[in-house]
Amino acid sequence: MQMTMPSTTATHPRPVPLSGAKPGKPGSRRDVQVAGAKGKANGVIKILLADDHPVVRRGIAACLGRFPHLQIVGEAGDGHEAMRKIAELSPDIVLMDIDMPQLNGLAVTERLRKEQPRVKVLVLSMHSQTDFVMRILQSGARGYVLKDAPTEELLQAIETVHGGDSFFSPDVARMALNQFVRGTAEGSPGTQLTPREREVLTQIAEGLSNKEVANLLGVGVRTVETHRERIMRKLDIHSVAGLTRFAIAKGFVSLS
Repeated sequence: MQMTMPSTTATHPRPVPLSGAKPGKPGSRRDVQVAGAKGKANGVIKILLADDHPVVRRGIAACLGRFPHLQIVGEAGDGHEAMRKIAELSPDIVLMDIDMPQLNGLAVTERLRKEQPRVKVLVLSMHSQTDFVMRILQSGARGYVLKDAPTEELLQAIETVHGGDSFFSPDVARMALNQFVRGTAEGSPGTQLTPREREVLTQIAEGLSNKEVANLLGVGVRTVETHRERIMRKLDIHSVAGLTRFAIAKGFVSLS
């Protein structure tokens, strides 16, 4: 997986002034450059914003609205709404927050990896802890940008991910590399859980009953109970309070 980090130089060529310009010969290098620029300008990237804070969504939309090749096709305030909007609007990229109600951003990302692999997820979050970074890598997200990153970095991330590569903010990429070098990722208890078990754990930690979790996930109550028993056995935690503390410590849910 190629990790791209923002460079200190501009990533886009400055526009060529038209006044006084002389047309090049057909097939000349200048003609190729102009044709390439037109092709890039006509390629619109469709984006869905998934964040539970309307003010944050409006701010991101305002920042990205300055770029004509980016189109905000929709917004979602929770995980289930994000899944519906993605199915309806077919975005190219989803800017995904981690902390969302009902179904968090990483659970949505894991579902999309299986159900709609064409849709690329770029996580946009304030979290930079190692556990979050590793979970994002495992979920199938194509990139991770911190919310305090400059607009130019977010733009570069969107274009990089849309082009088929991965993009991580410099601090995040450095943290992920250090974690892999230390070789501790596989030893983390949270990585022993399957994506579905992490999803069930998240819902339990948010205070949902087995029946409520079953309704949200579209499975039977007995299935949820089985997942719950396996989670407790794998983690060696045998109370809801203990599971909740673990989920908070690992960043599966937030204190809010």
